[in-house]
Amino acid sequence: MKKIGQPQEEPEMSFLDHLEELRWHLIRAVLAVVIAATLAFFLKGFIFDVLLFGPSKGDFWSYSMLCELSQIVGIDGGFCFEELPFTIQSRTMGGQFSAHVWTSITAGFIIAFPFVIYEFWKFVAPAMHENERKHAKGFIFVTSFLFFLGVLFGYYVVTPLSINFLGKYQVSEVVLNEFDLSSYISLVRASVIATGLIFELPILIYFLTKVGVVTPQFLKTYRKYALVIVLILSAVITPPDIVSQIIVAVPVLILYEVSIVISKVIYKREIKEKS
Repeated sequence: MKKIGQPQEEPEMSFLDHLEELRWHLIRAVLAVVIAATLAFFLKGFIFDVLLFGPSKGDFWSYSMLCELSQIVGIDGGFCFEELPFTIQSRTMGGQFSAHVWTSITAGFIIAFPFVIYEFWKFVAPAMHENERKHAKGFIFVTSFLFFLGVLFGYYVVTPLSINFLGKYQVSEVVLNEFDLSSYISLVRASVIATGLIFELPILIYFLTKVGVVTPQFLKTYRKYALVIVLILSAVITPPDIVSQIIVAVPVLILYEVSIVISKVIYKREIKEKS
């Protein structure tokens, strides 16, 4: 029998209990995205005219900076212009409404991302040590910071590079660039979300190191292969010119090196706890 005042051990949860717990975490996360998406839906003017269509205008901040940079280094990068030679149009009856809804959902996911990560942490925290659970606030902050940093990088760097290249590209002067609204939004959405998730690389390496899938030595040994993968990835999400690929590849390579440092710290900690 347990003595009076002695803390009782919590009963171990069954597999179905874990599924039920996961279901409620998912429901709360989805609800947060829906609420944020509803807010974004009513901010249509700002979301579309300012944010979404900003990179399609010649006075966008990134083009001004890239124009000044190209003039300083003496390279004609094609970023000095007043207007991009293409138009955006909707060719289906429900095209604009559909774009409005899905753009709001995307914006809702970005806005609610810290809460989504919080729900994820709440689900996995019981399986961690007490000292690891104390770092919950730091984990949520760092994960959200990296995601938002990636989103900003995708919006201000990857998106303008892609729009500038594809918007000007022509196989013949006979063919005009008149892009469908859904195609334009897909490019912006893919650039922003993809870079946001790519910037989570240190967090991914953190968990992979904890479960023993990767080690610092493994990351160092395959660094050259990682370089090739990063260059291929940069070629996929950017226009096919070397300058754009380098601009995207550099921060990802920096994140990889940071991931090695994180893996080394976690690996040493795990070895110390087992010894």
